[in-house]
Amino acid sequence: MRYVIIGAGAVGGTIGVRLAEAGHEVTLVARGAHLAAIRERGLTLRQPEQELTARLPAVDAPDGRPLPADTVLVLTVKSQDTATALATWVDAPVVGGGTAGERLPLLTAQNGVVNESTALRLFAQVHGVCVWLPATHLEPGVVVANGHPHPGMLHLGRYPSGSDDTDRAVAAELTAAGFVAPVRPDVMRWKYGKLLGNLGNGLQALLGRDIPEELAGRVRAEGEAVLAAAGIAHTSQDEETAQRGDLVQHRPVGGEQRAGGSTWQSLARGVGSVETDHLNGEVVLLGRLHGVPTPANAAVQQAVRRAARERIPAGEFPRVELAKLLG
Repeated sequence: MRYVIIGAGAVGGTIGVRLAEAGHEVTLVARGAHLAAIRERGLTLRQPEQELTARLPAVDAPDGRPLPADTVLVLTVKSQDTATALATWVDAPVVGGGTAGERLPLLTAQNGVVNESTALRLFAQVHGVCVWLPATHLEPGVVVANGHPHPGMLHLGRYPSGSDDTDRAVAAELTAAGFVAPVRPDVMRWKYGKLLGNLGNGLQALLGRDIPEELAGRVRAEGEAVLAAAGIAHTSQDEETAQRGDLVQHRPVGGEQRAGGSTWQSLARGVGSVETDHLNGEVVLLGRLHGVPTPANAAVQQAVRRAARERIPAGEFPRVELAKLLG
């Protein structure tokens, strides 16, 4: 199959380069300085054991030519950019007639749990992907992936449930490209488990690596409480640890450990938008729907929005200000 990676950042860049190295036709979708760098010198993927530079087609939108019918669209933008990306690609023509939304599978390799329902409004074939892939994108044209011996584990399944031949075919090609890619008929259960783990992303973006254990526990406990109230199943930390095992370990690249997660990277790059309203904000939403208080997650939302708006550097939010918000 051919792949269009919509969002060639940390996750998308890693997936795209590895698939290309495995012999697949890959087109990268990027913007701004990152797009310019990819077009000029290719996309460099730095890993613990090697460095690859792939010279791949790079675009910022469909170019009007029909997409081959064996194309798979892989959505890897942050959740706040999902609606724009979907609107950009849904009506792209496909060889033989019809549009991408009507005919092509769309994989949502993203944090959060609302991208799938958003996509299903426009795309007939939506496949959720629970992403365990430690990577960083801070420099135009460069992605650093710290996972070893595999760059990541990508759980795939049809949305809202089940699995099909597309899941199995894509999983086989991802496996051949070096990933661990289990097919999960309950992929959203895995994504809700990942959501609970991602509730600490905002705290890391605000405070850096030194996050008080009590505070991290509060945001997760609120998340578990709202999922229980809503009757939403999720994987446990023990189940996730058992599945991951030693398959995706964090290793230094160029002598440096991974600097920070996805929300931290957004603040570090000063992009002005963050995914927190789709992570901690999901907990707040469910809490309001089901009568469960979520003050810690609401405080993280508010603080991260302020950090993005005021361009406060990653890890340097005033702790006294966060304490005030937390009450």
